[in-house]
Amino acid sequence: MQNKNTLALPEMVDVLVVGNGPVGATLAALLGRYGVQALVVDKIHDVLLMPRAIALDNEALRILQLAGLDEEAFEKIVIPEVRMHCPMVGQFGRANTSGSIDGHPKLVTFYQPDLEHSMREHYRRFDNIRSVGGLELKELSQDDTGVTATLTDEEGASHQVRARYLVGADGASSKVRGLIGQDFEGQSYSEDWLIVDAAERERQAIDHVEFICDHRRPTPHMPAPGGRERWEFMLHPGESREQMESDEHIASLLERWVDRRQLKIERKAVYRFHARCCDSFQRGRVFLIGDAAHITPPFVGQGLVAGLRDAANLAWKLAWVLDGRAKARILDTYDQERRPHARKMIALAKLMGRLVMPSNAPMALLGHGLMRILRLIPVLRRQFDELEVKPRNIFQEGLFMRRDCGRGLRRGGLFPQGLVREAGGSIRLSDDVLGDKLTLVGFGVDPRAQLDLEAQRRWENCGGGYLQVGLHGQKGGSTTPFVEDIGQALLGGAPLRSLAVVRPDRIVMHDGPQERAATLVSESIALLGH
Repeated sequence: MQNKNTLALPEMVDVLVVGNGPVGATLAALLGRYGVQALVVDKIHDVLLMPRAIALDNEALRILQLAGLDEEAFEKIVIPEVRMHCPMVGQFGRANTSGSIDGHPKLVTFYQPDLEHSMREHYRRFDNIRSVGGLELKELSQDDTGVTATLTDEEGASHQVRARYLVGADGASSKVRGLIGQDFEGQSYSEDWLIVDAAERERQAIDHVEFICDHRRPTPHMPAPGGRERWEFMLHPGESREQMESDEHIASLLERWVDRRQLKIERKAVYRFHARCCDSFQRGRVFLIGDAAHITPPFVGQGLVAGLRDAANLAWKLAWVLDGRAKARILDTYDQERRPHARKMIALAKLMGRLVMPSNAPMALLGHGLMRILRLIPVLRRQFDELEVKPRNIFQEGLFMRRDCGRGLRRGGLFPQGLVREAGGSIRLSDDVLGDKLTLVGFGVDPRAQLDLEAQRRWENCGGGYLQVGLHGQKGGSTTPFVEDIGQALLGGAPLRSLAVVRPDRIVMHDGPQERAATLVSESIALLGH
């Protein structure tokens, strides 16, 4: 039952977020961190317990870190490898997912309700964020100054909320997407799959991810936290949801792994996997993120990850525009930066889907046999084994200075992260030291040393900050924040005595030698529209 006080909705907010799933909740946490007044609404009150996303990569974990979620906030299982097996040719593919990138494991599995509960609990700490369940979006209209949303509660009463911007994080069947005329068009790469989560699998579940690429019944299989194990079974033509979801049929599917007398089914559901992408993630003051903007088949574990990238990219831009630190035109770069990469991930997932789901035995023998042969070539084996086939999150155009020299960092790409030691002796991940600002980073130099007072004032008024990175064992010699780069993760990617401008979403906006400090600052400020 809706509490009476939750019906007293604000008449005006900075941002209205429609959808309180993992992507909408992460956006809310980021907006909370940046001081934006936001309202999050959803048709339901509680977190869904149905089986959904299960994998996160290092980039996703870094975004959750950015949103402020503690590393121990939800349980994870680190996955050391992903295997691809064909009954006819044996193991034909393997991805090495051991180790870490930018301070986080390459691949983990997780239990989505735990993540959502943790993120909701986290953003409720911000006085500027409010969430209300039991509200459904019915209509929206926008003008030059904002968006008016009409919401209906569980009693059928209508409410209007005015927002300067609205974000649709309302999933694959997004109402927001339909209202702004961005419904998915064209053919969908759709397949029906039964997802089964078994409970009480402690010390019995596998410790890796495997794809059993059997043309008779493809089956991805993986462990999950809390003593869980998941299987996914592709439906054959003519098989019904009711048939597939019956406990007896599930027991027969799992009998090669689990004795039916010991089988504890926790969740089961038939889902249709799609591959879709909007023509634009923005219409005026309305934005789409996550599954509302793009739907990725699960074969590379990038569906939720892509949505988290959306949230990180959009949140700081909204905050900077709302606070007057940037002009509204920077919001156009959200679609410009995110849509090409989302399309590349969808294309990769479709390619992997063709490997996982061969249509018949000859196709399986040809495709999987060829893959096994190609892995004999070292450069090709590395492409798959070391995940080099995965499209890197590097923008070709957007809110950064285009490259004009061959330096170590990639403008439009992610700034590296590693362990650093602060002046007081505490050791932290470098993103936690960068904080919320647009940061001018000096590699072995004080980034403020070449800036006059007027340049510093202009930079700080645009939300700019400073960080000097020194070698392990060095000490800072000024009032500029200083850290030692313990593992050379930061200094290893840029020349000494150079500078970089790092956006709040950890994308490199600009870089150059220390002598060009004033130019870097002025050109970065110009990118913000000032």
